[in-house]
Amino acid sequence: MSSYDYDLFVIGGGSGGVRGARVAASLGKKVAIAEEYRYGGTCVIRGCVPKKLFVYASQYHEHFEDAAGFGWTVGESSFDWKKLIAAKDVEIARLEGLYKKGLSNANAEILETRAELIDRHTVRLVKTGQMVTAKTIVIATGGRPNEHRALPGYELCISSNEAFHLDELPKSIVIAGGGYIAVEFANVFHGLGVETTLIYRGAEILSRFDHDLRRGLHEAMVAKGIRILCHDVIEKVSKGADGLVVETKNNGTLNAGVVMLALGRDPNTEGLGLEAAGVKTDARGAVVVDEYSRTSVDNIYALGDVTDRVQLTPVAIHEAMCFIETEYKNNPTKPDHETIATAVFSQPEIGTVGLTEEAAAKAYKEIEVYRAQFRPLKATLSGRGEKMLMKLIVDAASRKVIGAHILGHDAGEMAQILGITLKAGCTKDDFDRTMAVHPTAAEELVTMYAPSYRIVDGQKV
Repeated sequence: MSSYDYDLFVIGGGSGGVRGARVAASLGKKVAIAEEYRYGGTCVIRGCVPKKLFVYASQYHEHFEDAAGFGWTVGESSFDWKKLIAAKDVEIARLEGLYKKGLSNANAEILETRAELIDRHTVRLVKTGQMVTAKTIVIATGGRPNEHRALPGYELCISSNEAFHLDELPKSIVIAGGGYIAVEFANVFHGLGVETTLIYRGAEILSRFDHDLRRGLHEAMVAKGIRILCHDVIEKVSKGADGLVVETKNNGTLNAGVVMLALGRDPNTEGLGLEAAGVKTDARGAVVVDEYSRTSVDNIYALGDVTDRVQLTPVAIHEAMCFIETEYKNNPTKPDHETIATAVFSQPEIGTVGLTEEAAAKAYKEIEVYRAQFRPLKATLSGRGEKMLMKLIVDAASRKVIGAHILGHDAGEMAQILGITLKAGCTKDDFDRTMAVHPTAAEELVTMYAPSYRIVDGQKV
C-alpha cells in the first residue's frame, strides 16, 4: 500500500492538467487535481473558446453587408454587448461543467483551491491549510498576461482576461502588442463597431509568421478601418476628462475608452513553492523540463504553457498524453513539437504550418516558393475587396513541402488538414497529383504547378 495520499496530484485545471488527471484516474490511479479559479484553464475560460465566440459575433456586420450582393435585403441591425456576454458566460459554464464531469466520472478528486508545493512530495491546499502527499506531481498552471508594470499607468489598462468581462462596449480602444492576441482582439473590437488602434514596437505585426501573411493581414486590417501604428510604444497612460489619455513615443497623444495590453504572457509560477521543492525555473520563471516533461525533481513533471515551450492548448494536451505513456504505461514518450499547425482568428484568418519562407531559406540550400493570390468566389457578388493568399514552401532537393501558409476565409480549417500532409512528409508531387475540389479556395493548393520563384543560398532568383 502506498505511503502517499495520492498516486498523482495535479496543480492546475487547464486542458493539460485535466487531461493528465482524468486519464491517470481512469487507469485506476488515485488522483487529485487542484484549481484556484475555474476548471478549463485559459483556453476554455478566458482564451481560445470565448475569443472565437467573439470573433463570430464581430463578423456579422460584414455578413449583413455581403448579403445584398446575393439578393437579400437586410433590415436595420443593432448589437447588444450585454447579450453577447451573457450568452458567452452560459456556454463557458457548460464547458467547465463538462471538464468537471469528465474528472468525476474517472474518479479523480476535484479540489477548488490554490495548491502550493512544500517539498517534492507534499502539497499545501491554501483554502484549508491541509497538507497532502503524492508520489507524482504535475505542474500545469499555465500562463498569465504580462501586466507590463514598468509602464506608468499600467493599472488603468486591461488584459485579454478583462476583455471578456467589460461592463460596456467602449467607443474606442487602443491595443498594445503585435502578436496573435492583440491582432485578434483588434479585429473583434473593430467588427463590433469600436474605433480601434493597434500600436506595436516592431516593423510589422505577427513577427513570427511568414512575411506575406503579415503584410497581407496588415493591409486588410487597415482597409477595414483599423489604425495600426508600428515602430511605436505607449509611454504613459493616464485618466483624462473623458476616458484615458495614451502618450506614445512617435504618434503623440491618443484618447481611448479602454487601453488593452497584449504584450506577451508569463509562466504562472509565482508563489508556487517551486524553490522549496527543488524545481528549477529559467529567467522568465518557466519550469525547466527535459524531453519527457520531467523537471529537475524526478517525480515532478510540468506540462503546457508553464514550461514556455509551445503555448498552444493542443500541445499541452499532447504533452499530458505523453506523460501518461511515460509514467504509467512503461512507454517513455517525448512530446513532438515539430510541424505544429496553428491559426490566427484574425479577419481575414490565418492558417499556417511548417517553415516560413525566411526560415526555410536559411535552413535549405534551395527552396521553391509557390504563391497564389486571388479574389474568392464569394467576393465576386458581395463586392468585398479582400483577397486570399496561399503559399507553399518546397525543398527543391527532396521536393518535400516544408511550409504551407494561408490568409483568408477558413484558413484555420485548411491548416488542420495541411498539418497532416506535412507531418506525413508529403511532397509537391503528391500535391500535384491530387485532384482539385472545384469550386473551392483550397483547390489552389493542388493547382500551383510552377514555382513563383526560387531562393538559392538565401538569394531570390
